[in-house]
Amino acid sequence: MFDRMQTLSKEEMTRIHDAAMEILRDVGVAFHEPDALEIFKKHGATVEGDVVRLDEEIVMRALEKAPSRFYLTARDPSRSVSIGENDFVLVPGYGAPFIITPEGEQRLGTLDDYNNFCKLVQTSKHLDMNGFLMVEPSDMPPETAHLDMMFSSITLCDRPFMGSPLSRQASRDAVEMAAIAFGGKEKIEKDPVMLPIISVIAPLRYSQEMASSLIEFARAGQPILDASLVMAGSSGPVTLAGVVALQNAEVLAGLTLAQLVRPGIPFIYGATSCPIDMKTGALAIGAVENAMLVSATAQMARFYNLPSRSGGALTDAHFPDIQAGMESALSLFTAVRCGINFVLHACGILGSFVEMSFEKFLADEELCGMVRRMHQPADLSDEAIDVPMIKKVGIGGQYLTQPKTFRLCRTEFFLPDLSKRQSYDSWKGTGRKRLDQEASEVLARRLDGYEKPDMDPAIERDLARFVAKRKTQ
Repeated sequence: MFDRMQTLSKEEMTRIHDAAMEILRDVGVAFHEPDALEIFKKHGATVEGDVVRLDEEIVMRALEKAPSRFYLTARDPSRSVSIGENDFVLVPGYGAPFIITPEGEQRLGTLDDYNNFCKLVQTSKHLDMNGFLMVEPSDMPPETAHLDMMFSSITLCDRPFMGSPLSRQASRDAVEMAAIAFGGKEKIEKDPVMLPIISVIAPLRYSQEMASSLIEFARAGQPILDASLVMAGSSGPVTLAGVVALQNAEVLAGLTLAQLVRPGIPFIYGATSCPIDMKTGALAIGAVENAMLVSATAQMARFYNLPSRSGGALTDAHFPDIQAGMESALSLFTAVRCGINFVLHACGILGSFVEMSFEKFLADEELCGMVRRMHQPADLSDEAIDVPMIKKVGIGGQYLTQPKTFRLCRTEFFLPDLSKRQSYDSWKGTGRKRLDQEASEVLARRLDGYEKPDMDPAIERDLARFVAKRKTQ
């Protein structure tokens, strides 16, 4: 297959691997969590203070144990997902403290906003999973907000979801709540239902919160999504090759810890590394180099036979405008085209991760549908080509009234909900609405039409009691 995107040779990927092994051996990675340090010591790693140095042998043993594909079980079994190899999932935005209003104003997120995002995921035709921390609920106490978000994620949506990694206690709470919802800890160990995102602090550091959360989720049998965000030219080298080597070392350190805690635990090789804008010093997730790093990340994950993760519809714009559309389309398309298996931030993100927009969520959702359709193989069978029909229509005929056209007119092509394909006069006559304005109207209808998925009332009461009890503690 001809592809103008750079394909890394085995020699080039081996060079990146060797550089990462040298970094892990000679520099090491800091784990600011005593439990992690004890685990590494127990298995023969060199530990000096908070710094863990790993030789290639221990890393390769860990890699041999990690599967290339795994499943997450949903409350509605028909919505369970497979992640890895040829299977990928699209997941909404994550971690934004702010909402961008239809007027372009920035405001703090609330629990109502979070709940509405859960409802949009539940009613989505194109998203596969619910997220976590889609927006930070500023109206809830930060020490217990994870409980409210987990409760909403589990009760308002019946798809697989992301767990809370905000602290060791938050991770334990997530495991307890999942066990209540799915029938016990042994059940979710056998059939995982969620995964956390474990974020590395570049360069080469795992915070106490992240390292302890990795340990807790791994012990509970829940897959680990490890993510490196190296800012090229700031928290990492200015060259893309140096960034790939550094993030490789960071992620492989997390993988090694996960496999030492629970051999065979599913692990996603993740990265959202990108450059900084050298004029302003700002993070530039919409930069074209981000797409190049996504491609390299996907290839390195396949080099290790691991599922991969990157960002989705990423942009630095603060409004769902032309810039947001350009950057988001390039980023999302590249992630899916290059074989990323877990596409986080597929819907809603603005402003370099710090803002979410309901209108952009819906626009990105349609973009997800388009990108997924682009990657479905075309039917090239004799029946699809249909030479007899072409002969029948002949020279100068028309296909509009052919029975096959009537039969396939609603299914053969992707039919957008927001994008318009009308004449100018028709567009003008219906109010000359921009896509973001159309999205505001669709949003209201989507939320009005939301129906809460079925859940055993006793289980929901048990979840509510657990949240209330934990808040008192």
